[in-house]
Amino acid sequence: MKFIDTASIKLKAGKGGDGCISFRREKYVPKGGPNGGNGGNGASIYFIGDKARHTLMDFRYKAVYKAEDGEKGKGSDMHGRAGEDLILPVPLGTIIRNAETGDIIADITIHGDKVLVARGGRGGRGNMCFATPEQRAPRYAEDGKEGEELEVELELKLLADVGIIGFPNAGKSTFISVVSAAKPKIADYPFTTLTPNLGVIKDGHGGSFVIADMPGLIEDAHTGSGLGHQFLRHIERTSILLHFIDSSSEESMVKRYETIRRELTLYNSGLEDRTEIITATKMDSCNEENLKEFEEYVQKNNLILYKISAISHNGTKELIEFVSDKVDKFRKEYEADSTDNQ
Repeated sequence: MKFIDTASIKLKAGKGGDGCISFRREKYVPKGGPNGGNGGNGASIYFIGDKARHTLMDFRYKAVYKAEDGEKGKGSDMHGRAGEDLILPVPLGTIIRNAETGDIIADITIHGDKVLVARGGRGGRGNMCFATPEQRAPRYAEDGKEGEELEVELELKLLADVGIIGFPNAGKSTFISVVSAAKPKIADYPFTTLTPNLGVIKDGHGGSFVIADMPGLIEDAHTGSGLGHQFLRHIERTSILLHFIDSSSEESMVKRYETIRRELTLYNSGLEDRTEIITATKMDSCNEENLKEFEEYVQKNNLILYKISAISHNGTKELIEFVSDKVDKFRKEYEADSTDNQ
């Protein structure tokens, strides 16, 4: 399935049905009163979070969504039927923006969350509603109101506990294929990962956590270079960053680490303080001199460093256990904060 994480669509809520002008007609009742019913309300448009969906693909093939109009009122005191609301399921992590103003209408992160985005028009009142002792036979009724109409932009930011970041070809896809059931594309050239891959890993606490293999970053990614913003938007949702650095490369590991850190800060300064676990990959073919320089840098700056080889599985179990403990701690702190704020 193609990964689609942005879409622009137009929404048109249903128009309310017109009220009815009608008078009671019965044998031996020459002057029956007004009995025109009200029009039904137009249908509204809602978005709802659906954990079974993972892309915005459906919205790329249909650009306009129109809800049902309300039915017109009828005689004999019969009201028109209201339009059936249109409910659009979206993946968790979807942000809905007003395309004209840029304002965020909703940020859907919980399965079943339902958000009203375009309200249907109110049905018009029939002439039976306007009867008074002074005006017993009103010959007018209300028209139904138009439903709201707007254009919205949808943006999906993946929800994952852990995001794997790093330069292209740093071993991210190989790692996620080893520790989870995910089957990303793996090759020995840069940018084999063009869209994020999600994997579910069983933790040591009887549960599991979601890990995302993100497309590789390059210098100036914050300006859109390479996969740029397509990649960085998904990093914002992760609670822990797993920073992969290829230990087999001839290029300085320190330089590559600092380049990625700079790109994260320039894109969103909030990412600077995100929990980070640095991982030296491809240890089965590492550049010893390069690695030694980087280990000294890590020690000097009090950073966390793990060394792994996804091919031989060396160090992967220890890394997953450490990440699992971090995820569990983060979840408990989050739950405690949520309880305190209630």
